Amino acid sequence: MKSPSSANKPPSCAVTGHEHPALGITLSPAVCPLSHQHALLGAITRAQAAMKILMIGLGGIGQRHTRNLRTLLGDELELIAYRTRRLNHVITPTMGADDKQNVEEVYNITSFDTLDAALAQNPDAAFVCNPSNLHIPIARACLLAGADIFIEKPLSDSLDGAEQLAALALSQKRVAMVGYQMRFHPCVMRLQQVVASGELGSLLAVRATLGEYLPNWHPYEDYRQMYAARADLGGGVVLTQIHELDFLYSIFGVASRVYAIGGHWSDLEVDVEDTASSLLEVPWHGRSLPIQLHTDYLQSPPNRQTEVIGEKARAVMDLHAQTLTIYRRNILQPEVFRIENFERNTLFLDQTRHFIDCLRKRVKPVVDLHDAIQSMRMALAIKQSMAEHRPVDL
Repeated sequence: MKSPSSANKPPSCAVTGHEHPALGITLSPAVCPLSHQHALLGAITRAQAAMKILMIGLGGIGQRHTRNLRTLLGDELELIAYRTRRLNHVITPTMGADDKQNVEEVYNITSFDTLDAALAQNPDAAFVCNPSNLHIPIARACLLAGADIFIEKPLSDSLDGAEQLAALALSQKRVAMVGYQMRFHPCVMRLQQVVASGELGSLLAVRATLGEYLPNWHPYEDYRQMYAARADLGGGVVLTQIHELDFLYSIFGVASRVYAIGGHWSDLEVDVEDTASSLLEVPWHGRSLPIQLHTDYLQSPPNRQTEVIGEKARAVMDLHAQTLTIYRRNILQPEVFRIENFERNTLFLDQTRHFIDCLRKRVKPVVDLHDAIQSMRMALAIKQSMAEHRPVDL
């Protein structure tokens, strides 16, 4: 079985391994993402020129990227930041807040009170990690200043200005990547490989679930103030938990129609939807493939599974157990692909390595603005379907 046509399915990572076959380098344990049309991960050496990177937002994800950039580039990195809240605590790898340390001192960051002042320092690249409703105007300013951009997911909370941003990045010849680190997960890449190989047979259905209790995400802050909990900052479970839509898109393509129900169904003190159950109709080899996706802010312990059902076999990916299990017809013993001792930050490290390599080679990243727009289109159609109680065509 071949994969869908290129019009419906983007090229993306599909191979795992320790040694990169083209570059001959060892990547993070059990992770070696490849791409059909994209640049591959490269070696990052200290012999290369120093890089100046602008951080926009130093919350949880902003500090994770800051920490990883410093880990990868060491002293060959100059960090500057545009900051508004000016919270000084250091967010630890275990998601605690260390009030005894100052983030600017720990990571040697020079901060500015305005974006114009920060961009006047001529950064090579900017990491846009502020609330999602602010992403596009900030990213546009960075592109116009001549900086490459890395935008945290989701691209925005609407498609206003998204196509224009993609066109600007192209005209300015800038690298523009969106942070979907699950593309670098070895189980996701293995699932993609299994589907593309045709070994499951004709596909019948896909089911994906992602549930995690929102108050447990960031123990150091009041969940009610997180962007994920606030409509004015572009929050809500559909956009905040958009990773599944992105990697499902990378494997199966863009939905042609969606129907969804959901809303604020719990006692969480939020003004956004905390539950969404969707049915996506995806064109697949001349017919429709149903994909069921459920996301919520409520499950504890967390639940993150994807099941692909084929006529010959069934693949079940459990991203908390770090396994991909394949059950084949008339074979009692399933095949289990397991990642041992996997650290979640490995995904972010490999993602950042890839971005830096794209900057140096001036090539397209594995998730560019076009890809991010496709997952946004599906997410916004889900939200529209929930609001209007009807199917929505894309």
